[in-house]
Amino acid sequence: MLVSVIIPTRNRPDLVLRAVRSALAQTHGDLEVLVVVDGPCSKTAASLAEVSDSRLRLIQLAESVGGSDARNTGVQNAAGEWVAFLDDDDEWLPAKIEKQMAVALQATEQYPIVSTGMIGISPGGEFPWPRRYPGPAEPICEYLFNRRSFFRGEGQLQTSVLLARRALLEVAPFTSGLRRHQDTEWYLRVDQIQGVAFHFVREPLVRWYIEQNRGSITNAQDWRSSLEWLQSNRERMTPRAYAGFISTQLAPEASMQGDWSAAPQLFAEMFRHGKPGVMELMIFSSMWLLGSSFRRRVRALLHPKLPAGERSAA
Repeated sequence: MLVSVIIPTRNRPDLVLRAVRSALAQTHGDLEVLVVVDGPCSKTAASLAEVSDSRLRLIQLAESVGGSDARNTGVQNAAGEWVAFLDDDDEWLPAKIEKQMAVALQATEQYPIVSTGMIGISPGGEFPWPRRYPGPAEPICEYLFNRRSFFRGEGQLQTSVLLARRALLEVAPFTSGLRRHQDTEWYLRVDQIQGVAFHFVREPLVRWYIEQNRGSITNAQDWRSSLEWLQSNRERMTPRAYAGFISTQLAPEASMQGDWSAAPQLFAEMFRHGKPGVMELMIFSSMWLLGSSFRRRVRALLHPKLPAGERSAA
């Protein structure tokens, strides 16, 4: 069954080439790869010219429209019944689509969304994520935002792990013009659509490169814009998830910017519209009392890492 792989890219000719090759190397061969170039970039076209594969299609946009609209353009041009997304700086392991499709075709819901585990690759090491999967009847918002420990890597969904029906993405496209939290907003929105269900292939099949020394929307953190986004999406979250987003997303962003004036504002916001538990309060406090570099060192020491042999195999 045809799967359309959509890779939005902008000014990353070397990285997107790696992503494309990992998509074309899938054991599920019935696929097409649509690279949506977000604005003019002759170097990207020249880089992809190295690939001789009729399954690759290049869609060159006349001007930059952003990640959400680039993905939507890919969906509009997709021929497959199923769509999978791959960020230009990530890559897939060969069996990713094959194992997702096995789950998708057994799902009974109208709109199954199939995710996989991933290998989080950072300067501190390589980590198998997520460290846990949703519990029975656990809301997806609480899975994403409410940790059971101090460290990241528990509830993880990321664009490069997703596979869904094209029909769902036509009914619920990514929000146009949204600069941050594009995939998170989509998860919260589609979770409210009848017939949607999240499924998980519980093994790492994506290599997700994080905390690298290159510019991205994620790295250009702005806690105020994230707060505005949170407030506009409050009705899509439980009070507990609302408080969890503040403790795990906003507090670290503000503390990394050294904006101590944000602490009382965010603390009050947790109680105004949220319902924090003990863990949310402890995480919130740690973001201000412990430096980000210290937290990364502790995380590197305490998190289980992939053995060297598994890293090379991946």
